[in-house]
Amino acid sequence: MFGWGNVSRGDDGLGPLLLARIAEANWADASLIEDFQLQLEHALDLQGADLALFLDAGKDTPTPFAFTEIHARHGMTHTSHALAPEAVLGVYEKTLGRSPPTSFLLCVRGESFELGDGLSAEGAARLESAWAFLEALDRRRDVQSWRARISADRREKNKNPGVPQSPVGGKS
Repeated sequence: MFGWGNVSRGDDGLGPLLLARIAEANWADASLIEDFQLQLEHALDLQGADLALFLDAGKDTPTPFAFTEIHARHGMTHTSHALAPEAVLGVYEKTLGRSPPTSFLLCVRGESFELGDGLSAEGAARLESAWAFLEALDRRRDVQSWRARISADRREKNKNPGVPQSPVGGKS
């Protein structure tokens, strides 16, 4: 599990804050990696993993968060110091010559990202929502269960267009 962001930049720290909660809860068989941003080297951290979860904050993410399955993408514009999670998966695929583990992104909507900002009130509330969601994911930590969460939400959205739904499966 990767949590990235900077707690010195307000809501940008939502990913690391969620990762810290996972560490405190002592999730079984979970490898936890925190950084300010994703880098090329993080592709190697995925070796041996059956499932990967990326935790981040986003300005344009649906409220309170979005949970999506992500896939390797090649040719994404990036520097060696800041990658999207899909680019990390692409580096894994290109470097190791095999498919990366099935991966998901939980992106929590943030409001305040300036240096020196504290966690916003909205960010704190969304942190609690995202944590409750993660606790439910931990009870069934397998690819099929996580995909089922996304699929069920999409079916619900299709049955009731225009009605606010849970944030699972939104775009980040």
